[in-house]
Amino acid sequence: MTTVLHASDPAQFLSLVPALAGFTPRRSLVLLPFAQSRAHGAMRMDLPVDRSALDEYVDAAIGLVSRVTGTEAIAVVVYSDDHPQRTPDGVVLPETVLVEELVTLAVASGLRIVDALCVMTDGWSCYLDDDPAVRTLSGIPAAPTVAGDVDPAVDQYTGGMLPPSDLGEMERVERALGELEAALSLEETKSVARVDPQAIAATLLLDDMPQFFESLIERPPDAETPFVTAALLWCLDRPAIRDAALLQWATDLPTGLRAWEAQLAFSMDGAAIPDDLGRMIIGQGPGPDLDRLRAALVVARTAAACAPHAFRPAPLTMAAWMSWALGRSTNASQYLEQARRIAPGYPMAHLLEALIDGAVLPEWAFRRGGRPMDAT
Repeated sequence: MTTVLHASDPAQFLSLVPALAGFTPRRSLVLLPFAQSRAHGAMRMDLPVDRSALDEYVDAAIGLVSRVTGTEAIAVVVYSDDHPQRTPDGVVLPETVLVEELVTLAVASGLRIVDALCVMTDGWSCYLDDDPAVRTLSGIPAAPTVAGDVDPAVDQYTGGMLPPSDLGEMERVERALGELEAALSLEETKSVARVDPQAIAATLLLDDMPQFFESLIERPPDAETPFVTAALLWCLDRPAIRDAALLQWATDLPTGLRAWEAQLAFSMDGAAIPDDLGRMIIGQGPGPDLDRLRAALVVARTAAACAPHAFRPAPLTMAAWMSWALGRSTNASQYLEQARRIAPGYPMAHLLEALIDGAVLPEWAFRRGGRPMDAT
């Protein structure tokens, strides 16, 4: 369902940007594509650092927003930590040169300019005014309440921090992993040595992995279920299982079962992975189920937070992919950086880094009504 938000003036429009972006941007360029009089999401980019490459930055920005289906016009909003410069000729807003080049290229590309606004630390203003006046931030109404994945109280960086986990919780998960691996080893050798009953129960979860991963969507592991977390980490540490789980979490159980079968066939006789499954991993084809992805992101973040050091790259990389698929490239990069510090050569992390560094966004991000886009 599409949420319709109405703005009657620039200040009210600025109050809607966090709802469209999913957060309140900082040090960012936000482009909002319009079809007729309706905005369809928002695309966020870091403000450029290299001013010598401004042309390339502007080309990339207009190129990305033009890919959104049905785009006829754009609104431009700059979020800057800088102050306006007051000169004898009037006020000069931060990033004026950038916005002038952006507007010029947009118009040359056939796009109408709805508005071009700047939000600074000490006020907001409009680039399109001949003599910009700086208005107080208190004049921007509070962001509207919107159902879904929106939190105006945070910026683009907040989601990349793992939830808190104390040392005791991590130690319990590490012990549970050791007990689980011992139970699996005894099961394989048919030994009768004593093993923790909770570890035996955890091995039963692995008898039906698709159902196990499906259950985690409804009830993520927590501090009270270290053996469930251990079973999850044991699975994610195996790339074939990790990838099948990722596709299941992104879609549904039937697709997950296909992914499990495909991974099994690949491991046994090298059979090719079905094209539609492989394309989703690189952001092509039909979009994922966003509600399931959000729930699965909680699972991956929770698992990464309490995982032993060596087991963290897999859930961190899964959290990175899900963030990227949800349109949060900044958060994805944060997770990948954490994974890189532990395992520099982790293959899945390299794939995602290549996509993000190349400013490649999932195809579904460009469809009308798609996710907000955090391109950098």
